[in-house]
Amino acid sequence: MNILGISAFYHDSAACLVRDGMVVAAAQEERFTRKKHDWGFPHRAVEYCLREGGIAVKDLDLVAFYDKPFLKFERILETHLAYAPQGLPAFIQAMPVWIKQKIWVKQVVQDELKYSGKMLFPEHHESHAASAFFPSPYPRAAFLTVDGVGEWTTTSYGVGRDNRMTMMADISFPHSLGLLYSAFTAYTGFKVNSGEYKLMGLAPYGEPRFKQLILDHLIDVREDGSFRMNMDYFSYCAGLTMTNSKFHALFGGPPRRAETRLTQREMDLARSVQEALEEILLKIIRHIHRVTGEDYLCLAGGVALNCVANGRLLREGPFKDIWIQPASSDAGGALGAALYAWHQYLDKPRTADGIHDTQRGSLLGPGFSDDEIGGYLNEAGIRHRKLTRPELVREVADFIVNEKVIAWFQGRMEFGPRALGARSILGDARSPRLQETMNLKIKFRESFRPFAPIVKADRVSDYFELDRPSPYMMLVAPVKTSRRREVTEAEKSLFGIEKLKIVRSDIPAVTHVDYSARIQTVDAATNPLLHELLSDLEKRHGTPVIINTSFNVRGEPIVCTPQDAYRCFMRTNMDYLVMGSFVIDKREQPELKKDNDWKKEFELD
Repeated sequence: MNILGISAFYHDSAACLVRDGMVVAAAQEERFTRKKHDWGFPHRAVEYCLREGGIAVKDLDLVAFYDKPFLKFERILETHLAYAPQGLPAFIQAMPVWIKQKIWVKQVVQDELKYSGKMLFPEHHESHAASAFFPSPYPRAAFLTVDGVGEWTTTSYGVGRDNRMTMMADISFPHSLGLLYSAFTAYTGFKVNSGEYKLMGLAPYGEPRFKQLILDHLIDVREDGSFRMNMDYFSYCAGLTMTNSKFHALFGGPPRRAETRLTQREMDLARSVQEALEEILLKIIRHIHRVTGEDYLCLAGGVALNCVANGRLLREGPFKDIWIQPASSDAGGALGAALYAWHQYLDKPRTADGIHDTQRGSLLGPGFSDDEIGGYLNEAGIRHRKLTRPELVREVADFIVNEKVIAWFQGRMEFGPRALGARSILGDARSPRLQETMNLKIKFRESFRPFAPIVKADRVSDYFELDRPSPYMMLVAPVKTSRRREVTEAEKSLFGIEKLKIVRSDIPAVTHVDYSARIQTVDAATNPLLHELLSDLEKRHGTPVIINTSFNVRGEPIVCTPQDAYRCFMRTNMDYLVMGSFVIDKREQPELKKDNDWKKEFELD
């Protein structure tokens, strides 16, 4: 039985194909259109999923859409009526696309796919919950979903057992931890629905001097973790902005304008809302544990992408372990909707061994053979060398220890926002220079942004305060004390972004200013080539840890095809591109002519 899951029309549109309960393929539309966070109908993602599954639309047994459009429309109407007349401009702006497209999802799917079969519409948070529990390794577990808002729900929890989920409680709009965090994202000058991870990365540079203001004025939190927002400080219900003048007065001034200089105030605001979020989530999961008595917890929803909070929930929370959907945002709703249809709607059985998940490393996107890659390189006249696998591993390891930056394009593309070693940029974690170099000259992004380490799964505890795998880069943990470097008195006097200059450990390029790291572990079963590379680095050069960041530049999605990869490689200061068995040396390539899409803000000085 073939089930197609779709998410669309808000942000991170995606498609997923599930066959007899197994995920065959999943991808975000942005990877194909090259439009970051593309919200349109996922034509290309659907085409890819069907092609990967070797089927046509006529072979689909069911299509599942990730939320209920009419219920969401009800919330939009009721909210604007409740806040009339202030909400009139936002209402006028929102209505045309609703009337034309968003409310008629069934008709849109039928027209776009030429599909006339059965459709299913689980609720938004049911799709999130299904994406969290059903692929997890646990036969039974509690689940928690937290995001901005679905139809009405912003937070929900319940229990999954075998192939069934039961919702137990929820919190409704406008009370939302996701929207609280997004309000501070906007206030500090970043873009809502894409800049939240920047706020998280900025937090360690600040002090939590506004945290009590947040807890005293913006949100009322009870001991069981339930909460209510004080809407006097927010305008997202009525207007086109997140915050209002009362919010601005409380925190000492107007919002930061995008792209202007970051000050200590923004860093302190980031730290304050991050700590407030973590403390509220801890109260919630302690309550869930008391009520459900379950040993394990599954997480999804946009807030579950906050890997700093996830690490704290694991360390300080009551659950034995946590499994987090790697595509926790709306993209993962496509996967959740398809699995919901298979297990919850069709009552099909589920197998979980308590150890292995069924997400398959989240390597669910398009892959390219050596024949396809080689054909492209030859046709485009790109100079390259083809190596055997042992030669490739050895040569790339030598590049890395010589502080070269490697564009790494291997196997099937990742599903979700993280590069997990298929579409990655790699570097030496021991280099004190590479973090700033890669941020400014390769990623063209803010210098404060940390990079993540990839480490062999069996060596993670030798470098980090983590005693279990973290295959999806969804957990932050401290760097091991024995790996840290003592900070001098002069260095202790540094503030804000100046802290970036301090070498804090023997893996400084992946050690954030608070000695934390967003960790990805690699094993031989899920990613054998990357594991071989780490093993060779360990054997010959003494390190099983390297930098991993996504293969893209600021403002663009992660690369999908060999063409995307070469174009991105040539626009940056990366040294080598490694695609399949092929190595492309930047020094041997002609200069790439800049086209109209090459935005000036990404150019080097």
